[in-house]
Amino acid sequence: MTAMRNARPAPHSRESLYAALDGWLDALLARDPSRARWAPVVRNSENNVALHVGDGLWNTVTGRGDYDLRFADPLTGQVGLFTSFIETNDESGAAVRLGVDAGGAIAEVELVIVRQADEALKFPNPRFYRKPVLEEIVPPEERMSRERLISVANGYFSTLERNDGQLFTRFHPDCNRVENGTQTTNNPDFMLPIAKLGCEEQFRTGWYRYDDRLRGRRFPLVDVERGLVLAHGFIDHRGALTDYELTDGTRVESHIRRPHSFYLSELFKIERGAIRQIEADFITVPYHMPSPWDAPEWRA
Repeated sequence: MTAMRNARPAPHSRESLYAALDGWLDALLARDPSRARWAPVVRNSENNVALHVGDGLWNTVTGRGDYDLRFADPLTGQVGLFTSFIETNDESGAAVRLGVDAGGAIAEVELVIVRQADEALKFPNPRFYRKPVLEEIVPPEERMSRERLISVANGYFSTLERNDGQLFTRFHPDCNRVENGTQTTNNPDFMLPIAKLGCEEQFRTGWYRYDDRLRGRRFPLVDVERGLVLAHGFIDHRGALTDYELTDGTRVESHIRRPHSFYLSELFKIERGAIRQIEADFITVPYHMPSPWDAPEWRA
């Protein structure tokens, strides 16, 4: 839910939303907020903390990587970007969502930046590269409604929550997932053995039983033309699970043994009703941390 959800359709186009995004990026890289167009009231967060515009990454950014996966929702005035930012010697994957008002001014900024140096869970050798399937236009006759696209994406979270092998969504046979710049499906070289399997196969094993709660789910941006849904939320772990049984009877130990939460930005490419590709950036936050985007004063 965002401040734009209940607004009347604004006169946006994909091009005008991308222009607003480029204005924000230019201002950020110049470390000069005055170079962007701002609404009278701006809701701004970085890594799930409300900040004044000009704080956080604005003070430390020294560049941006080549990765530029952008998408837009002209109906609600939302534009998103997966990219990477450089802070001196460190390059960090990042997801950005902007809400743009009817006049083209920026009213919302939600940024997730994965600073690996600060993370307890470090993903090996992150790479930020184009995935053409995420950029493909869905033929008009194959496009799904906003409501149906959100339902498929939400089904992914329901499948992940207390995962016991049941599926509450559909997966494309070629589905892959990239998290924090690392492919975590069909990747036998990843640190967890489950990564050698595809999307559906992973969930059918019941491996993610330790994910107790998928909380605060929001779906603020739907790019119907490209079959994309951007979601935000939290994965909560109570840490109480010790060992458990997979659906094939194998017993495994949970690698999360203390209260813990992830805050995420996750993009789903949905093709003919099935999830084809997933792109996610997430960070560790205090257990059961609330979101400023759920605060009453930040809701429409």
